[in-house]
Amino acid sequence: MQSRYSEYKANLRLALPVALSQLGYVIVQFADNAMTGAYGGNDPLPLSAVSFGVMVSFVMFSLALGVTLGITPLIGEHFARGEYRKTANYLQTSLVLYPIMGVVMMLLQLLSVPLLYKLGQPVEVVEMAVPYYQLMAYSLPAVMIYGCFKQFLEGAGNTTTPMIIAIITNIINVILNWVFIFGHFGCDAMGVYGAGLATLISRWLSPLLILAYFVIKRQYRDYLELFSTNVEYLKLSTKLLGIGFPVAGQMLLEGSAFVVTSIMMGWFGAVDIAANQIGSTYGNAAFMMTIAIGSATTIRVSHCYGVRDKEQMRSAVTASVHLGALWGVTVLLLFILLRHLLPMVFTPNREVIDLAAKMLVVVAVYQVSDAIQGTMIGVLRGMQDVKIIAGISFVAYVLLNIPVGCLFAFVFDMGSTGLLIGYVAGLTTAAVAYSVRVKRRLNLS
Repeated sequence: MQSRYSEYKANLRLALPVALSQLGYVIVQFADNAMTGAYGGNDPLPLSAVSFGVMVSFVMFSLALGVTLGITPLIGEHFARGEYRKTANYLQTSLVLYPIMGVVMMLLQLLSVPLLYKLGQPVEVVEMAVPYYQLMAYSLPAVMIYGCFKQFLEGAGNTTTPMIIAIITNIINVILNWVFIFGHFGCDAMGVYGAGLATLISRWLSPLLILAYFVIKRQYRDYLELFSTNVEYLKLSTKLLGIGFPVAGQMLLEGSAFVVTSIMMGWFGAVDIAANQIGSTYGNAAFMMTIAIGSATTIRVSHCYGVRDKEQMRSAVTASVHLGALWGVTVLLLFILLRHLLPMVFTPNREVIDLAAKMLVVVAVYQVSDAIQGTMIGVLRGMQDVKIIAGISFVAYVLLNIPVGCLFAFVFDMGSTGLLIGYVAGLTTAAVAYSVRVKRRLNLS
């Protein structure tokens, strides 16, 4: 029994800082939505514009984030073996590879602006969202650079430093939101554009702070001093992308299901867009703990994988599954019980609040499946068994999620709330399929 408790403690020690760190991304979204909602008052247009901007920019953001996750299990494996030069080589390679990819993603997002007008959204929403979308594009190289250092630290078992940096930059983001959106300290009120500008500044501050930490902290400066001109960039880049691309593919497919669903929300009107964004924001906030448990599992599994301790790996995975399921049930109950109160944080519009309350019930239903699938992906990442996850995601989110949502929304005439039922089908399928894969790999009972 003591051994089981120690597994929970070890996982939570890694997961809680990651949760706060990942929550930073949601806090940015939360602050943008809440403040632009307050800026608009009873007019849902500013909130709808930010919602649309966040949604369409999430495609490239999730791709960038997913690629950087490829370094974590590799660092964890070699760190557990004491192969510090090898970990430094991976860090050096990522610092060359990832920023280049960030610039390419930035250019692709900027070039895609004309496509936003072809997604069936109200023109006034798109026009207000475009500047926000462009500012998010300029932040992608920063996301990639920060990801190099952040995922390196997490692979080495240090999840606290990224958490501290996330807290600092998010406080700055909220302050800048207040300044730029509403117009303080001599600034003009910028509304939606101000929200994007605040996010851009905070995202570029993150890599600067974490680089300063590496330079100041001796134990991490040692890794920088191990950088070499003899690094096999092509070989190591292939290894990084061999893990990063499937992970990014899974995140992109899952994220795309949410994006496509959000686009279809726009077919129902600005009120539905705003209500969906409220439900999505709370769902994303809950998912950050799932990501944290999955990330902690990746770290622990990668360390066990490095030293080939399968028994310890099984114990770590079992504890993670229990923690994930407990979190999912807790969020399910909270969303249902507080469904009429939570939307009031974002808007005083009664129509938006009532619709968001209905949507939160569906969001609550898929929380357990979401928690399980997120945990299982963490296991597979830690074992570097990632090729299968993109295929499972394609079936779950493209072949099931979107069609099922359309069925309930348009055939069964449930409207925008029916679109969310597709998530239940997609996430449950993914959770079952990933669990079967992990069970086979670890021979879990």
